[in-house]
Amino acid sequence: MNSASGNVLRVRGISKSFGGVHAVNDVSFDVQEGEVLGLIGPNGSGKSTLFDCILGQLTPDTGEVYVGGEAVAGKRPCDLNKLGIARTFQMLQVFPEMTVLENIILAGQEHHGGMLSRLFGKRDAGLTEEADEMIAFFRLSHLRDQRAGSLSYGQQKLLDVAMAFMAGPRLVMLDEPAGGVNLTMLESLKEHLKVFNEERGATFVVIEHNMEFVMALCSRILVLSNGAIIAEGTPEEIRNDPDVIEAYLGA
Repeated sequence: MNSASGNVLRVRGISKSFGGVHAVNDVSFDVQEGEVLGLIGPNGSGKSTLFDCILGQLTPDTGEVYVGGEAVAGKRPCDLNKLGIARTFQMLQVFPEMTVLENIILAGQEHHGGMLSRLFGKRDAGLTEEADEMIAFFRLSHLRDQRAGSLSYGQQKLLDVAMAFMAGPRLVMLDEPAGGVNLTMLESLKEHLKVFNEERGATFVVIEHNMEFVMALCSRILVLSNGAIIAEGTPEEIRNDPDVIEAYLGA
């Protein structure tokens, strides 16, 4: 087990209630550098609320979030972005009227240079070569100059993930990356994420309803039920945990 210094993300005692309903209740966990962590649970278990508390979309009632040792709870998503935290959403965040290349470049521009360099520098911020490498990695080169809105849903999902990785983030939070993706594209997405983790040391936290996708991708899994963590372990341990089975059967 790595020490705290090896943790990209530390979550301590996060709670969030809405009208007396405890959506997240005293949740704590760490994410280690280079880890692929899965976060699963039945509908209404608090996964999305927890994600939003970590990423600045919501302010937790109690608790703290640390990125590289810095307390960040309550910070805006753009501030977290500057600290190297990227995310994808359940709803695609691509710009449909822009090309694949333009989407990738735009995703990288927020992390390269200040306002003056954007105003007076190259139109592409010098990112075309890097963007083309990212496009090639996700096997989207044949779609490079097509409008994102003309792509299939699965292709747009790949583009969305590529945009999240364009800035070379320390941590990527993936919110249901498998949702609505056909089996062929899903297998491609899984393999690309594995390669990114193994070859580039990328760190992921994945919320996902597709259990097989999580089991095949993640090295460690947390299970949320009624806003609290009820189990933690390897995919095999989670698959056979009676509390997890009961939580899903009773959901």
